[in-house]
Formats: sequence, C-alpha cells, structure tokens
Amino acid sequence: MRRATAIIGSAIFLVIAPGSLAVYVPWYFTQWHFAPALFPIARVIGGILIAAGLPILLDSFARFALQGLGTPAPVMPPKHLVVTGFYRYVRNPMYVAVTALIIGQGLLFGSVAVLEYGAIVWAAFFLFVLGYEEPVLGEQFPEEYKRYRANVRRWIPRTTPWRGDH
Repeated sequence: MRRATAIIGSAIFLVIAPGSLAVYVPWYFTQWHFAPALFPIARVIGGILIAAGLPILLDSFARFALQGLGTPAPVMPPKHLVVTGFYRYVRNPMYVAVTALIIGQGLLFGSVAVLEYGAIVWAAFFLFVLGYEEPVLGEQFPEEYKRYRANVRRWIPRTTPWRGDH
C-alpha cells in the first residue's frame, strides 16, 4: 500500500510542480511558437537539454516512489534516502532536469523571457536546497546523507557514478 500511495502521490506532484514550472509557464511565454533563433546552434542545444532533462526527471520521480517509498513533495517525504540512478551522479537531478527543460525551451523557441525565468527558477531551487532540503535530509538521514554529500556534488554531475563504497 505504501508503494502505491507513493506512486500516485509522485505522479500528482509531477504534474503539479514540474508540470507547472517546466511546461505551463514556458508555454505561457512562448505558446510554443518559434521566434528567431538566439544564436546559430541555440535550437540544437535547446533540443538536447529537453531530450536529456525529461528522462532524468521521470526516472528521478520514479525512484522516489519505488525506492524511497515517498514523494518529492515535503508533505510525503521518502522513507529511504534515494542514492541510485541519476542520484549517483548529482544530488539534485530533479532540479537540474527541470532547469534543463526550461532553459532548453528558451533556447529552442528563441525566448529570452523563458531563459530569464529559468534563471529565477534555478535561484529558487538553490535557496530551497540550502535553506530547507539539505538541513532536513541531514536530520532525517544523518550519517547516510553526510557520506552522500561528501561524495556527490549538489549541481554539477560526477563523471563516474558514486557507488556508495568510496
């Protein structure tokens, strides 16, 4: 029952939070109409960021439900610290993925407003992680999270996956 609740809760939160931030707001700015490219390969970079960000986001949400037995939402936090999948490379793959999706859309659709919005969203993620998420995880999983933090960076992915043994 806990796993089913976590899956449903994560799916709802996925639609509400990343859906609003990374789909609705960029659409609101652009209506998904192409403006002139911001620079010669902007659309290619934008497409790559979108193509990379979406599977990372979906995989990370699934891991919260299936392995963490919770959701990314603070009202139903995971029971277990999730350190598999993309979490072996970077501590905050959901935030990195959402930012990549937003910036990717800004580049793809030629929207400076979406790029500015992406910068604001990333700054909000940064402040939330430092001010709330890291302290809470440090209390909830003291030794495990301390070890994880020492081996996996917050925003910039590792080149090799952390395996929890070094």
